[in-house]
Amino acid sequence: SAREHHAATIADFLARGLPGDIALDALTLDDVERYVALRSREVSRASLQHVVAHIRCFLRFCHEQGAIRTRLDGIDTPRTYRGELPPQALPWSTVQTLIRSIDLHSKSGRRDRCILHLMAHYGLRPSEIVSLRLDSINWDSALLHVKQCKTRSELVLPLAPQTVQLLRGYVQRDRTALDTPHPQLFLRARCPDGPLQRFGVNDLFKKRVMAAKLDLPGQNVYRLRHTFAMRLLTQGVGIKAIGDLLGHHSLESTCNYLRLQVDMLRGVAIEVPQAIDRQGGRHV
Repeated sequence: SAREHHAATIADFLARGLPGDIALDALTLDDVERYVALRSREVSRASLQHVVAHIRCFLRFCHEQGAIRTRLDGIDTPRTYRGELPPQALPWSTVQTLIRSIDLHSKSGRRDRCILHLMAHYGLRPSEIVSLRLDSINWDSALLHVKQCKTRSELVLPLAPQTVQLLRGYVQRDRTALDTPHPQLFLRARCPDGPLQRFGVNDLFKKRVMAAKLDLPGQNVYRLRHTFAMRLLTQGVGIKAIGDLLGHHSLESTCNYLRLQVDMLRGVAIEVPQAIDRQGGRHV
């Protein structure tokens, strides 16, 4: 995945960063900075940090291999600050509207509702969703076994009756009807057949948001994980427990999900006392 991202960035840099048809060894620092300025208008500052890092590695490699005579990897990177982005959590009512808007009788309707339900109610990653197998569900104990890819551990989640009913309906009516040797729980709805890929989870999220006619800026399925984390926080669950459920190594990662809403901050604000007269002047 890292190699793919590096290759995509460098391919775009060579296509749009080199002026005209000049050779690589004629590249200047001004050319590099112009490309970085171009990308800064297309991506966020956080994403631009990755772009700059990719270009730095490429230019350093080119210099070490003799393809570029001058060191050009001294590129400034944008600063980012923890908690600078607005809250990513969605109102719970909006999430429920989205999930309920999915027609169970539509193509892959039961599959999509199960996927979004698991992300919103259990905070699963797209990679964890697509790695679920038919035997990941223990129907007798109502337990879901999830392989957390980042921590390389197994998380056992108790399933609510509503979730069991939803999954059972999908498996009995849709999943078992597919004549396929694949053991994964969620499969592609189009040819070629096979397991659903993690990028497909975000695609189906965007599709269902558009179908529900919801105005959600930045249509990324990870907003459901943010919603799950914030919902636990508002119900008094500790940060360490939230991080364990999200599969985080550090509390720093968990805190990125817990950006307080303005309304929550108003609730803890201390009232300013009225002005009173004291000896020596007027104080507040």
